[in-house]
Amino acid sequence: MRTTAIAAGLLAAFAAAPAFAQEEQVTAGPAEAVERNDTVYDDTWVSIGIGGGLGPSYDGSDDYVFYPAPLIQGKVGGIGIQPRPAGLALDLVADPAEGMGFAAGPAFRIRTNRSRQIKDPVVEAAGELDTAIEVGGNLGVSFPKLLNPYDSLSVGADVLWDVNGAHSGMTIAPSVSYFTPLSRGIAASLSLSAEHADSDFIDYYYAVSPAQSIASGLPVYDTDGGGWTKAGVTLLTAFDFDGDLANGGLAGVLVGGYSHMLGDARRTPYTAMRGSADQWFAAVGIGYTF
Repeated sequence: MRTTAIAAGLLAAFAAAPAFAQEEQVTAGPAEAVERNDTVYDDTWVSIGIGGGLGPSYDGSDDYVFYPAPLIQGKVGGIGIQPRPAGLALDLVADPAEGMGFAAGPAFRIRTNRSRQIKDPVVEAAGELDTAIEVGGNLGVSFPKLLNPYDSLSVGADVLWDVNGAHSGMTIAPSVSYFTPLSRGIAASLSLSAEHADSDFIDYYYAVSPAQSIASGLPVYDTDGGGWTKAGVTLLTAFDFDGDLANGGLAGVLVGGYSHMLGDARRTPYTAMRGSADQWFAAVGIGYTF
C-alpha cells in the first residue's frame, strides 16, 4: 500500500531549504481501514507539487528567508523517483508485495549553502561560495506494519560527492522516518536526520581563512577535520482534499522542523558569532498525484 507516497515526497521536497530541516515527535493514532488493492500508487504514478518555506539563510544563520519548494516524485517503468533536498534519487529495486523492502540507486543534489540569500552583511563580506553539485547513491530498507496495517519505518542513507569543484568533498546523510495514516485522509511522517562530512567539506563551509577574516572582520578559524555537521527532527502532516489519500488528487502539507549544528559547524564564527546553532524551519504546500 503506497499511501505514504505524497507525504514522504513533499517532506523531502520541503527539506530543500537553505538550511537543514528536521522534526519533532508526534503520537500517531490508529489508521482507518483502507482498501489495499485499489490505490493510485499500485503501478505508474507521478506527484507534482509546489510550496513555500521559511528557513535560515545559510547553515548556521539566525536570519530567515523565504524560498519556493517544487516537487516531483513517482514511479515510472518500475523505477522509483524520490525527491531529495534540491535533488532527486532513483530507486532501482522492485518493491515486494509483502514484508521488508529495499531501496538502492543513484542520487544527486545541488547545494547552495552561502552561495545566495546571505542576509548577514558580515558573512556576506567573507564572500559567496560556489554552488556544489553532488552525485552518488542511496541505500535504504523499510519495515511495514509495525503498529498498524498501514504504517512503515524506513532507514536509509545518501552518500554524495561534489563534482563541481566547490567543496570537493563527501557527505553521508543517514535518516530514520516513521509514517502512519491518522485517518483515511490524514497522514503524518516523523523523520530523524543527520549529516556527516569529510574534512574538505567542513573546511570549505566552516573555516575562516585569513583573506575571509580581513574582508569580514571575523577571526581566523581552522577546522578540526571531518565529522558530524548537524542533526534534527521534522514533522510533516498531509491532508487529502477529498478525504482519501489512496486515490491521489490534491493534498495539502504542513511541515515543521528543528536541527542543531554540531562540531565545527557549530563552533565556526559564521554560527557562533553571527548565527545560531539552533535552526528552525516551516513550510506549507500543495501537491497533486495522478
